[in-house]
Amino acid sequence: MKKIALFTVIALTVGCLGATAQKQNKKIMKKVLFVLTSHDKLGDTGEKTGYWTEEFAAPYYELADKGVQIDIATPLGGQPPIDPKSDDPSAATEDTKRLDKDSEVLAKLKNTHRLSDVNEADYDAVFYPGGHGPLWDLATDKTSSELISAFYTNNKPVAFVCHSPAVLKNVKVNGEFLVKGKKVTGFSNTEEAAVGLTDVVPFLLEDALQANGATYSKVEDWHPYAVEDGLLITGQNPASSKLVAEKLLHQLNTQK
Repeated sequence: MKKIALFTVIALTVGCLGATAQKQNKKIMKKVLFVLTSHDKLGDTGEKTGYWTEEFAAPYYELADKGVQIDIATPLGGQPPIDPKSDDPSAATEDTKRLDKDSEVLAKLKNTHRLSDVNEADYDAVFYPGGHGPLWDLATDKTSSELISAFYTNNKPVAFVCHSPAVLKNVKVNGEFLVKGKKVTGFSNTEEAAVGLTDVVPFLLEDALQANGATYSKVEDWHPYAVEDGLLITGQNPASSKLVAEKLLHQLNTQK
């Protein structure tokens, strides 16, 4: 009888440990949708644009290395255009160098999902890397706006960095602009002037956010800065991409 009791205790202990492990595993196996631009023309300049490599790579690895599963979508599906300036060796970081050698992630980038085919219910959060491309396509993309609204209304984090807060331009929740009354940041007017594109971009992100009732703030140009207002997370510039990802990861890990 003592042996049977002992075996019972062991079995219960193992069962409890297994259940705990499964619970912990379930906690960290979150799933995030990354949305990239499909636009490659920098206004009427004849130059190319797209997404900014570092703003994809740094958040991707910050989340993936912690066990987060990531899917990638674009308005048109397939390979998204890369801003050539972000692919220049002078802009390289440890994360972009890692991406250059990561055949698995490069394959995912080559075969992104079409944005209209994704379902908010399949993910725990959405993240938009920047680059100038989103100012032209995602900022006016109805599917993107509705997707962000769906994440937000279902109590899921929505995160943006650098130029990607521009995609919030037409996003509404219950008839009001999502950013109205919210603390936000994003690529500043002074940073846009510094790169010489004030008169090229279709609109200035800082101005657009404020016009929709957001409380915009920034720090010195090119310094890391991220703002978290409830489920809404925004970063000012490329230097802020990892900081945004860290805040997003914290929200994922504290989700109920």
